[in-house]
Amino acid sequence: MIPEPEWTLRHPQQPAPPDLDDLLNCVAAGDHNAFAALYDAIAPRAYGLIRRIVRDPALAEEVTQDAMVEVWRTAFRFDRERGSAVGWILAIAHHRAVDRVRAEQAAADRERRTGTASIPFDEVIAEVTARLEQQAVRRCLRALTSIQREAILLAYYGGLTYRDVAERLGAGLPTIKTRMRDGLIRLRDCLGVTLG
Repeated sequence: MIPEPEWTLRHPQQPAPPDLDDLLNCVAAGDHNAFAALYDAIAPRAYGLIRRIVRDPALAEEVTQDAMVEVWRTAFRFDRERGSAVGWILAIAHHRAVDRVRAEQAAADRERRTGTASIPFDEVIAEVTARLEQQAVRRCLRALTSIQREAILLAYYGGLTYRDVAERLGAGLPTIKTRMRDGLIRLRDCLGVTLG
């Protein structure tokens, strides 16, 4: 006689695993102890299924709890004729996990759309700020003497050196440097900034 493998032997003092269909029927009748036994028997499998779908362990725990609460609330809908308690409970777990993934994806999509929607707004703010600064610079340039304004415009907007400005305006280099220094001081005071 070939001995039975050890893992199939059952010790007489070990109770048989509970019949989940019967437990679920008791849960439908409001039996809290039956629900505790059902929970202990099936929650690890439900968690494993949910974990494969949602991937985040903490989120999987939360979804498992939600699924088991749904089992408690809707146990009266279980029909032994249409399938097993395990299949029914794991279907609930699967639906809850898929719903959560969809909800998380929808939230991420909304956040992404909101994040990209703020880019044009930021560009508008930058454009308005730049225009206001340009208007302030123009106003302050008009407050300079014509000689100061011309020297600064040639140097800063025309890209000319002090020597080039002096040649263009037919003035000495020290005179141009003085005009520009005085003009920049007046611009600084008008704009209320420190010119580097």
